[in-house]
Amino acid sequence: MLKPLGDRIIIEVKEVEETTASGLVLTSASKEKSQTGEVIAVGEGRTLDNGTKSPISVTVGQTVMFEKYAGQEVKYEGHDYLIVREQDVVAIVE
Repeated sequence: MLKPLGDRIIIEVKEVEETTASGLVLTSASKEKSQTGEVIAVGEGRTLDNGTKSPISVTVGQTVMFEKYAGQEVKYEGHDYLIVREQDVVAIVE
């Protein structure tokens, strides 16, 4: 089990569709990396200057959108994950 530290969030990135709306199949070179994924784990939050913790505003199971080049890609137990800071999350998909 991965447990992120501080204000980090672990996201399982959703795969991008491999065909266009008109039915064209995209090659892997032309596919863009998805910017949405499901939150798998969250850290305890950022420590403020006064020593208190600022809790993370997303929860496990939510689908989020994140910045295009954010985070660190990791592979753990055969799965690919993205570890990002809370500030890299730009929206919650409802």
